Amino acid sequence: MKKIIVAITALSLTLGMAGCQSAARNCGGNTTLELELNQKLEEITWKNNSLWYLTRPMTDDDIAKTHTFQESSNFGVFEGSVTVVERKE
Repeated sequence: MKKIIVAITALSLTLGMAGCQSAARNCGGNTTLELELNQKLEEITWKNNSLWYLTRPMTDDDIAKTHTFQESSNFGVFEGSVTVVERKE
């Protein structure tokens, strides 16, 4: 019984970790990535447990947006997300 409580507690802590990219990738957590000022998101992907994203400088016509990169798993158990926030001066 004690092992079950420890396992549930460990799983809860892992799933509750926001801001950790590997937790979002492996355990269905959520994290937010704020881009540097005047950077526009072009593309985003995972390579193993690392999050890679391509940015470019914003033009005068660009509008700062918020993007959500979500996982859709087969059984809906560990579905994580990464929210990318662009900021414009």
